[in-house]
Amino acid sequence: MTTNTTDNALAQCVTDNMSTAVLLMDDAHRIRFINPAAQSLFAVSTRQVTGHHLSTMSPAGRLLERAAAQALETGEPFTDRERRLELSMGRYITVDIAVTPVSGGDVLLELAHLDRRLRITREQHLISQNLATRQLLRGLAHEIKNPLGGLRGAAQLLERELDRPALKEYTQVIIEEADRLRTLVNGLLGPNSRPNKRRTNIHEVLERVRHLAEAEAPPGVRLVRDYDPSIPDVHAEPNQLIQATLNIVRNALQSVGEVGRITLRTRTQRQFTIADNPHKLVVRVDIIDTGPGIPPELMDRIFYPMVTSRAEGTGLGLSIAQTLVNQHGGLIECWSEPGNTVFTIWLPLETEHD
Repeated sequence: MTTNTTDNALAQCVTDNMSTAVLLMDDAHRIRFINPAAQSLFAVSTRQVTGHHLSTMSPAGRLLERAAAQALETGEPFTDRERRLELSMGRYITVDIAVTPVSGGDVLLELAHLDRRLRITREQHLISQNLATRQLLRGLAHEIKNPLGGLRGAAQLLERELDRPALKEYTQVIIEEADRLRTLVNGLLGPNSRPNKRRTNIHEVLERVRHLAEAEAPPGVRLVRDYDPSIPDVHAEPNQLIQATLNIVRNALQSVGEVGRITLRTRTQRQFTIADNPHKLVVRVDIIDTGPGIPPELMDRIFYPMVTSRAEGTGLGLSIAQTLVNQHGGLIECWSEPGNTVFTIWLPLETEHD
């Protein structure tokens, strides 16, 4: 008897301390057991859900009850990978779901939260993408700029030998087009200088961007501020942050068109990892617009240079913005659906001396 009591206490201790959410449902889909991780995930207590259907507590409950019914019907365990669940109105997570029928007609459900792992993988992809692109462009720029310089110089020499003004117009076309191509190549390369960092108020950066954007915005577009005034200074080069943020806000202006809303929002987050580097405190800057959203086929490529959905766009703004933020140990991420596109800038708040 003592052994059973000890084993039960040990099992309870293990279950209570698991990071995986665990639920036990009976054959009528009522909750018999829910561990602390699952309580935290669904924002419920044991008292609230025991003996009740999870579908009455969360939109995800209906999907989980269907999974339990499938396991009971087949008598076989199964796993549903990277399933997106709606926990509450507008709150989504991604999980792996393991469903196991157990004795007595009960079903055990285990939910492993994947968002953190998926985010780290996505961050690593974005940073690797940016580095690989810049290395490729530097090689191409070297190969392009050398013949461009020779072409421009030859046109200047030729111009000196020509007497007819009409012919000199042609050499001017060659020189101007060579200059335009050189400017384009320099734009593809992005910033070359290392940032001269100093203590910078992130809201002064955003206010500068807001004033510039308001001067360009149509009358029907509103720029809304949602700032956390308690955010400490960030160690950064303010002009580079202004440029990076302005590139994103200008994209948002073009996206909303003549009527819409762009929100600049700041928050902090503790114990946050950016590309495998843990930080005690980071600042989150969200640029949110109500435009039609980014086409799904472009989402994985929006930070590549020359990728744009607009005929008149160069596709350089987001690539340069990502490079500028990367130089500050940060990262830009994007999530988009029609009417709600969010670009998030993550920046460490520790100084180099912390």
